[in-house]
Amino acid sequence: MILDRLANWERYVKMHPGFKAAFDFLRRPESGNLPAGKHPIDGERLYVMIVRETARGRQRAKLESHRKYIDIQFTVAGAEEIGWKPTPECSAIESPYEAEKDLALFGDIPESWFGVKPLSFAMFFPEDAHAPLAGQGELHKAVMKVAVNW
Repeated sequence: MILDRLANWERYVKMHPGFKAAFDFLRRPESGNLPAGKHPIDGERLYVMIVRETARGRQRAKLESHRKYIDIQFTVAGAEEIGWKPTPECSAIESPYEAEKDLALFGDIPESWFGVKPLSFAMFFPEDAHAPLAGQGELHKAVMKVAVNW
């Protein structure tokens, strides 16, 4: 798991071949103006989910994990808070992994919580279960989905 400001994006581009394109997209001023929903950037290898919704708070946020994609969750506006726990330590399976959705849900309590301020991002790898949308109020974010197997 990585938490940082978008201004530091160059530190991460050598970690994965898809990260440069993901950060290039996030750095474009118009990227935050897209409507909610899925927007392809490089087919299924790289796409963005634009989220505009009311945060759920800690009590309703669920830990989730993915196997096919790395998430770069970028806060455009609002008070995002995300919970985290190592995926291998999650034992309360609420929804087993579904390959079609690339999603497993857990009822475990996150080990830690952290805020992701506007113009900041949190990056989650398959070993990082995360509980997004745990903040308060209206939230606008871009979730970059970067294929693990580029």
